[in-house]
Amino acid sequence: MDKQNAPDLELLFELADLFKVFGDSTRLRIMVLISDAELPVNEIAEALNMEQSTISHQLRVLRQNKLVRVRRDGKQMYYSLDDDHVKRIIEMGMDHILE
Repeated sequence: MDKQNAPDLELLFELADLFKVFGDSTRLRIMVLISDAELPVNEIAEALNMEQSTISHQLRVLRQNKLVRVRRDGKQMYYSLDDDHVKRIIEMGMDHILE
C-alpha cells in the first residue's frame, strides 16, 4: 500500500479502538458464547460463571461498539452478535493463533 492509498488516520484510530474491545478476554468469551445463538444475560452469566452485573457492563461496551445487538421479548433481553462480520473477525483470529 502506498501513501496515496493509505487509510485516513481517523479511520485507523477507530480500527485501533475496535481491536481494543476485542482485547478483553471476558468480552471475547461473551461473543464466542453468543456467536451461534442469542442468550439472555442470566444464561450468559451462568455459562461463564460470572456475575450478571459484570456481564451487563461488558454487553454495554459491546453494544456501544456495534458488536452485539439486543432483542427484547417482554421483560427479557436477548443478546447476539450484531452481524456476521463480528463472527468472522473472531474466527479469523482463532485461525491465526492456531496456525
